[in-house]
Amino acid sequence: MIRRAPLWLALPAIAGLVLFLVYPTAYLIALALTDSSLGNPLRAFTGAQNFHTAFDAPAFVPSLWRSTVFALAATGVTTGTGLLLALLLRARGTRFGAVGALLLLPLVTAPVLIGVAWKLLLAPVGGGLADALSAVGLAGANPLGSGVGAYIVLLAIHIWQWTPFAVLVLFAALGVVRPELQESARIDGAGPWRTFTSVTWPAIAPTAWAVLILELVIGYRVFDLIVVITSGGPGFATTLAPYLIYQTGLRGSFDMGTAAAQTLVFAAVVGAVATVFTAARSRAVEADRA
Repeated sequence: MIRRAPLWLALPAIAGLVLFLVYPTAYLIALALTDSSLGNPLRAFTGAQNFHTAFDAPAFVPSLWRSTVFALAATGVTTGTGLLLALLLRARGTRFGAVGALLLLPLVTAPVLIGVAWKLLLAPVGGGLADALSAVGLAGANPLGSGVGAYIVLLAIHIWQWTPFAVLVLFAALGVVRPELQESARIDGAGPWRTFTSVTWPAIAPTAWAVLILELVIGYRVFDLIVVITSGGPGFATTLAPYLIYQTGLRGSFDMGTAAAQTLVFAAVVGAVATVFTAARSRAVEADRA
């Protein structure tokens, strides 16, 4: 007979859930449905007016597309590169080692410090990259001077910063792969790729998919690098959704109602894309088990 635990044992968890999830979400929805500013929230009920204002802003919908492209590209590269580096580190032995520790430096460095360091490096005058380009006859080159260049630079910095996270988790996941199964596959004539697909990947697939989804969410929430390096420019080229929401609610008109509506729309987009990845993960894991 299964005995249920008393309800009061769950009260701390329920209180935490209400405090940190239910209340902020309800307040955000209330802001989105009312005329609200930073200094005077919840003035009057406006219905869907804030959502109309959000979509009427010329930069909002493009920012959602830019954020989605950024997150998808970053997710693919960080997870793929992280898996490759984890395999190389695991081939050296079971210890992470000094090389692995060096790979973790971008992950443990404060994002603002990373942004400042890269901004100084990319400065068109006096920056380390500018000096290197001048040495090879490309004086005056400015990667941040064009919209496409700034977007690619921001993406590259984000990938550099968050690939170590994938390396760390996948390196740990590779520890569950049984060496005797890999050795048996090699004895049976399987090459490195066949050994990976038939032995290694089925063991680490759930973890790899979890890393993929986490990297997706991290890619959507990039904000610090934009503030420090590009400020959303040139033009709106690097104005991703989190930065645009910040500008709407905490800069200029301090329109918290519209910012809340933009936040809800952005959360719906992230949730929809994450749901697709989660469904793909479920199908892939079931296929590996079959």
